[in-house]
Amino acid sequence: MSAPTDDRLGLAGIHPRRWTRIKAIAIRHAYVLRRSPHRSFDVFVWPVVDVLLWGSLGVFVTRQGQAGQAGAEYLLAGILLFHVLYQSQIALSTGFLEEVWSRNLLNFMTTPCNEWEYAAGVALFGLAKVATGLAVVFLAAFGFYAFSIFDVGWALIPIGSVLLIAGWSISLFVIGLVLRFGQSAEVMAWGILFVVMPLSGIFYPVDALPAILQPISVVLPTTHAFAAVRTVLDGDPMPWDQLAIAAAGCVGVALVGLWFVTHMLKTFRQRGYITRFS
Repeated sequence: MSAPTDDRLGLAGIHPRRWTRIKAIAIRHAYVLRRSPHRSFDVFVWPVVDVLLWGSLGVFVTRQGQAGQAGAEYLLAGILLFHVLYQSQIALSTGFLEEVWSRNLLNFMTTPCNEWEYAAGVALFGLAKVATGLAVVFLAAFGFYAFSIFDVGWALIPIGSVLLIAGWSISLFVIGLVLRFGQSAEVMAWGILFVVMPLSGIFYPVDALPAILQPISVVLPTTHAFAAVRTVLDGDPMPWDQLAIAAAGCVGVALVGLWFVTHMLKTFRQRGYITRFS
């Protein structure tokens, strides 16, 4: 007689056993963070430094005249929402790199947990990191400069969601590169956003970029998300057309990222690259 099975579905239609494995991955990474406080530098310290750097620059710009007030708001709103993009990307990327650094990748591949359950678990933990990091950023901006990102209003929700998905999508490419090229590619976990950052016009409109770079900037979905923020800060209605372009672009990048990391994982297994991490 076979053992009884539980066919009930849990949260969001996920089978309880899958949900248990996803939570286990998230809890494991939480334990790693708790036992290594220095790993929380990018959650508690760097956001405050960013707010101080760009907030102080914004104060200086404001003092130059009436037109500077909008510039100061652009700087603060830009850096606050950039941390949505950054925290979501770095959480998923470093979650995978934790397995690489601890030489645990081979052990993980022998468990019942599949790749997508693992990714979901790391993303769940990443959401907690994003929420914590954003709380630090919001409090620092309000405490130092009396600036509240909630002045953007309900528009913060769709714009923040688009940037969250963009961060996760970028991390898929980082993971794929590490699977293919080994630990030498892990620098991309931190470096890739510093390429995206100036091209996305986080603090300024696209026409402020050199003409040769503007076509590249327009293609990036993050550019349209940050442009939507500035439009709302100017007191204009939510630019749904720009947000739709940003959302569609993020979905496209996510699909390409999924294909890329799946292909790299297949190559990783076929060519025995696991020996690089054991």
